[in-house]
Amino acid sequence: MSVDTTRITTGGHAPATDSTIALVAPGRRIRPRAAGKGRRRLSATILHVVLIVAGLGMVFPFVWMLLTSFKTLPQLLKNPLSLLPSPWTFDNYVQAWNAVPFAQAYLNSAYIAVLVVAGTLITASMAGYAFARIRFRGSKVLFIVFLATQMIPKQVTLIPFYLLMSQLGWVDSHLALIIPGMIANPFAVFLMRQFVLSLPRELEEAALVDGAGRIRTFFQVILPNLRPGLAALSIIVALDVWNSFLFPLVLLNTPDLFTVPLLLQSFQGQFGSVNYGLVMAASAISTVPMLIVFVIGQRRILNSMASSGLGGR
Repeated sequence: MSVDTTRITTGGHAPATDSTIALVAPGRRIRPRAAGKGRRRLSATILHVVLIVAGLGMVFPFVWMLLTSFKTLPQLLKNPLSLLPSPWTFDNYVQAWNAVPFAQAYLNSAYIAVLVVAGTLITASMAGYAFARIRFRGSKVLFIVFLATQMIPKQVTLIPFYLLMSQLGWVDSHLALIIPGMIANPFAVFLMRQFVLSLPRELEEAALVDGAGRIRTFFQVILPNLRPGLAALSIIVALDVWNSFLFPLVLLNTPDLFTVPLLLQSFQGQFGSVNYGLVMAASAISTVPMLIVFVIGQRRILNSMASSGLGGR
């Protein structure tokens, strides 16, 4: 069988396909088409441009808040749409901190968040281990029902929750925010269950063969391997507790018990119509700490979500 190389090399009527080129010149490297490369590069460029524009749109309100917090009241009244402060001043932060008891509110939010995070890590990890490894009658149905409660809006459960807290005598008390937050977090249980499912069963089976019970196996074998998930969950729960507003607004009445969002709301009621510089400074004081925590822990959160198998289970 002969191959008509003349038609291939001299530009005859028959097109030079990849197979014929490979047959005639086996050592020749076949390059990808330039048109395909160009289209992929164009698509990647458009995608990056869209993401940059969307990112700037999300960051701009926060940057505007920070810049406004450094503006003086005459500048805000004369030219409210100006971008940069002229002159720069830190007086808004000093006045905002002294106008309301921010220190007490910070302490309230901090210790509530710490207690809720600690309790949630314990209860969620134990419940996640039970749903993932211990088989009992109705376990799947119970898990589905428990997880379905997350789809119920919090506003629907607000009145029954308030009545329950009133019967327990926890209204106008931090116990109404701490105890339920520790034991009723369907997302935390689901996340821990996914992490336990991602662990090899051989670890648990080896511990059981050595004579360890369920409790010892959990604390000495399972729990140490859940550290990435526990770290991510602690950040998520801390952000949620710190930013919680609706339930503290309904349950707390004494100003000394207010959390940071409640104090910020009362601050806006006093100064929101007069000096936006003070309001922006107070908003920055309340949001910057959690923003720093999120920026530091965002990579851990993403890595933990990816390793837990949430996308494939």
